Amino acid sequence: MTTVYGDLVRYRELFGNLFRRDVQAKYRGSVLGVAWTLANPVLLMAVYLLVFSVLWKSPFVNGGHYALFLLVGLSAWIFFATSVQSASRSLLDNANLIRKTRFPRQLVPLSVVATHLISFGVMLGALLVLNFALLPRVRATEWLALPIGVALVALTGGLALAIASLNVLFRDIEFLVAALLLPLFFLTPVLYPLSDPQISTHQSVVDLIHWANPLSPPIEALHAVLFYGNLPTAADTIYTVVAAVVALALGASVFMNVDDQIAVEV
Repeated sequence: MTTVYGDLVRYRELFGNLFRRDVQAKYRGSVLGVAWTLANPVLLMAVYLLVFSVLWKSPFVNGGHYALFLLVGLSAWIFFATSVQSASRSLLDNANLIRKTRFPRQLVPLSVVATHLISFGVMLGALLVLNFALLPRVRATEWLALPIGVALVALTGGLALAIASLNVLFRDIEFLVAALLLPLFFLTPVLYPLSDPQISTHQSVVDLIHWANPLSPPIEALHAVLFYGNLPTAADTIYTVVAAVVALALGASVFMNVDDQIAVEV
């Protein structure tokens, strides 16, 4: 595992070139550039507020500042979903480069994740400022969002590397990922708090969503420090760290097993 991710440092100049290329390709011709990264979560927030506050009065909006609750979850979810989906085809999309040049190929999907990390960083920075101003209760805890965010990035990077590697051998993987992301969104506590009394009556379902979904603990931890002003629970913290390490190990293991076949299969 150290070799796979250590190449990020050993080949940092190449990684930087791949990263700059992906960023330029993503924002080429855009007037607002990185500012567009805020458009997606804000638009989704507006739609969900319309649905849950106006068309259907959800019990989750009664606590106040539901928009900020949504933005915290959406920032993490959008980073994860866009990173994994974009990375799934990254090795195939760079087939010409991979066939012509011998280099650490794990840099390709990881550079895609790094590109989306810009968006996540912008959204997280905006949330830190916004919540500091509007939610005084989080001023003592919101800085903890940074290490939680690092763990989420590690979790996303490991899964993205595993998915990109498998997609080289099994082209159905990218379609499976795209199909699973929508139901996974509703099974992740982005729109609703798992602690809400309205859903706590279904404790077995709540426990399943909380512990079977590796995204739930980090998002719950982010909600704790960025919305409620509480420390994340020990269980969520330990789960998030362990899940990040396991994801990194999984990504490295899958990549090393298929690395020799990548140039042939793409």
